[in-house]
Amino acid sequence: MAKIAVIGSNMVDLMTYVTRMPMRGETIEAPEFHLGCGGKGSNQAVAAARLGACVAMVTKVGDDIFAANTIDNLKRQGIDTAHVSRQENVNSGVAPIFVEPDSSNSILIVKGANLYLTPSDIDNAADTLLQCSLIVLQLEIDLETVYYAIEFAARHDIPVLFNPAPAIDSLDFERIRTVEFFVPNETELAMVTGMPVTTVDEAKVAAGSLVDRGLKQVIVTLGENGSLLVTKDHVQHIPGMSVNAKDTTGAGDAYIGCFAATWAERKNVSEAMKRASAYAAHSVTGMGTQTSYADNATFEDFLRDQNSDEPPALCDTRNT
Repeated sequence: MAKIAVIGSNMVDLMTYVTRMPMRGETIEAPEFHLGCGGKGSNQAVAAARLGACVAMVTKVGDDIFAANTIDNLKRQGIDTAHVSRQENVNSGVAPIFVEPDSSNSILIVKGANLYLTPSDIDNAADTLLQCSLIVLQLEIDLETVYYAIEFAARHDIPVLFNPAPAIDSLDFERIRTVEFFVPNETELAMVTGMPVTTVDEAKVAAGSLVDRGLKQVIVTLGENGSLLVTKDHVQHIPGMSVNAKDTTGAGDAYIGCFAATWAERKNVSEAMKRASAYAAHSVTGMGTQTSYADNATFEDFLRDQNSDEPPALCDTRNT
């Protein structure tokens, strides 16, 4: 079984379901609240593990009441937590999330202990990382740690999937050009390129500009429009899947986790993209982030059910 390492964030999701967002200075009642485990790194690790991948997590928690629950949650998913460490006198990362009736969401993040994940943590996890066939990274940790992890992987010929989320416009492309897969959504692609990304054709142009700057394979997640692969010699659009959406939170992370698990095992990019789009679509039919991620059996049942004669309404899985 292929082993994946996720180097990245964990968050405590503070999820409030609202009838509408309050105006400035206004207080309104919300009908529902849930406390859950999240963070882009943790979400992606859990999605991959649920699908049967062997996953190790390199992350940092605080020394507050949330830390033990975060570690226990990763262990319950079968994730290797040997390199999940605590940072003294620092809070764990948290993510207040507001979900509206149309399933769209707004998210704030407070990185907390995630900002204390350093290059030395990568070195400490070296023995584990060297056993992996893929390293997955995001941007909810310190940027220098991300660069260091990419350089570590390049030295040891380990492929990297880099999800540039939350997006920033100051990425040093010379330091990330060795990654195997660069996987933004439309908003992130627009941010890192400074180009419009409102259609599939615009996404092709923007992604192509990144290939021109030295990236090998750019995969753009397009919500209900599926996903797009752009390389130097190839462009492929994988259509999206129609579902009845309840909550789009974490759909992008579901895509990354499924893609990583599938590609690490089968080394087929097109197949990994197709399964990842379907997995992300399934995730929005449930509530929450990790709580909506299917295991292998449930996911296979979902794929079979998609042959139904009665297609459900389209949804948007762009929000992460």
